[in-house]
Amino acid sequence: MSIRIGRREFLFKAGAIAGAITGSPAINVLAHGSGARAVDAPASDRQAASAQSAGSPTSPFRVAIINDEISQDFGRACEVASREFGMKWIELRGMWKKNIVNLDAKEIAEARRIVDKYGLRVTDIASPLFKVDWAGAPRSKYSEHNDFHADFTFNQQDEVLERAIELAKAFGTDRVRCFDFWRLDDQAPYRAAINEKLLDAANKAGRKGITLLLENDGGLNTATGAEAASVLNAVKSPYFMLNWDPGNAAAWGEKAYPDGYNLLPKDRIGHCHCKDAIKSAKGYDWAPMGKGFVDWSGQFKALKRDGYCFAVSLETHWNGGGTPEESSRQSWAGMKKLLQQAEAL
Repeated sequence: MSIRIGRREFLFKAGAIAGAITGSPAINVLAHGSGARAVDAPASDRQAASAQSAGSPTSPFRVAIINDEISQDFGRACEVASREFGMKWIELRGMWKKNIVNLDAKEIAEARRIVDKYGLRVTDIASPLFKVDWAGAPRSKYSEHNDFHADFTFNQQDEVLERAIELAKAFGTDRVRCFDFWRLDDQAPYRAAINEKLLDAANKAGRKGITLLLENDGGLNTATGAEAASVLNAVKSPYFMLNWDPGNAAAWGEKAYPDGYNLLPKDRIGHCHCKDAIKSAKGYDWAPMGKGFVDWSGQFKALKRDGYCFAVSLETHWNGGGTPEESSRQSWAGMKKLLQQAEAL
């Protein structure tokens, strides 16, 4: 069940997160593969990340999986990712049937203990920031709620941002995933204001050494590589990058690779979600990696060629394996093969 909380409780929990950070053993930030970004030196940031990025000793990428794609049991998810899949990185979205931003101080401390136990590093906080309706605009068919145990209002988004930043600090990462509001039937009258909101949030995050990662998603106002390129051009901040999701772009009808990818400024890609899709009567269905119509072999080769050195994170979504764990196991087998074909693992 998702939890709707009031502002006072929201801010109290934010304080608890800060307490968990200061009251727990010090975080070795470099050991968790992050570090503050210099505003005027994005190239050096990429070089530093390259030295730290490795799902295996031979990978140029941070090979990872979103934890709750395996299980809501965080310990089990980390065990499978580390000991079975051989990963060194994990992306945090939800655990114990709670969205990441709803964790209390005790749960954060336990999650950190588990991450350390399995020798994992955190790629980013996959927060639900800006996955809400744009205030004052007509709601469309894409407007949804209770997504991944998140149930927040537009007016709570500043607090969601602060919470996500504190969580990033707690888990030793400098990245927070965000969105750009549920898709409008006509976003043109609101696009400039949405971009200003994104820029303001990126500036706030940047002052604390955190980079926002905008995910392209068909339910939100940025669905494709073409739309993402437009937003990146409008929101000019070194602390605002793209969480490139070729599967989402392909499901929206774009040929994600090479067409969508070729439109993107390569130095603004800060994260990559990995899932596949097949055509179906309803338009598309999710598929295990390598079994759909996304050219993942070509995409991984291009990312490597273009010097990308951040995460490639499995977001299974497909449930044909019977359980989330088994579905992720099968999809990881396909992703591993594709990475090997690209000489990236």
